[in-house]
Amino acid sequence: MSISDRIRVKDVRLLSDHYGTLKTTTFDWRRADGEWQTQSRETYDRGGAATVLPYNLAQRMVILIKQFRYPVYVGGRDELMIEAIAGMLDGEAPEVRIRAEAEEESGYRLRDPRKVFEAFMSPGALTEKIHFFVSEYEPGMRIGLGGGLIHEGEDIEVLELPIDEALAMIADGRIADAKTIMLLQYAALNIFR
Repeated sequence: MSISDRIRVKDVRLLSDHYGTLKTTTFDWRRADGEWQTQSRETYDRGGAATVLPYNLAQRMVILIKQFRYPVYVGGRDELMIEAIAGMLDGEAPEVRIRAEAEEESGYRLRDPRKVFEAFMSPGALTEKIHFFVSEYEPGMRIGLGGGLIHEGEDIEVLELPIDEALAMIADGRIADAKTIMLLQYAALNIFR
């Protein structure tokens, strides 16, 4: 039995359509025991995204960024977030969009981003699926300062860190972003062995 055989949407209401689309939906769900149960959920849709971890294997370095995130601040963290380069797809293919994001945010022109996996980051509330990439870099690939786009409200600091320091920053809480943790752990297991 497919999911479409187990769900009957009863009502969908638009709550907000600003930065993303927030809806509340009431539906009937056919449970595993065959009984129907009415449920209500809010979903937030802002589209898909891509993220990349540039790495220099010979120097054992990675490129990360640091920026202000209002939801994180409201959630109780009073410091800038250290993250992997990322951005919304905005209708582009993930491979195309991540190259542009890397240049905008870090100033590096990446040659061959390699997709390693994709994941739903918070499937209980968000429709967002993130495409995860890694890409080798060399110092000569830096074509600008990065920093993001002012008209998008970005104010980004570029960080070049040893992989071991970045991994230690997960353990001590300085890195608390899920996509970044996932990419750093991927790199530790598959690249910097």
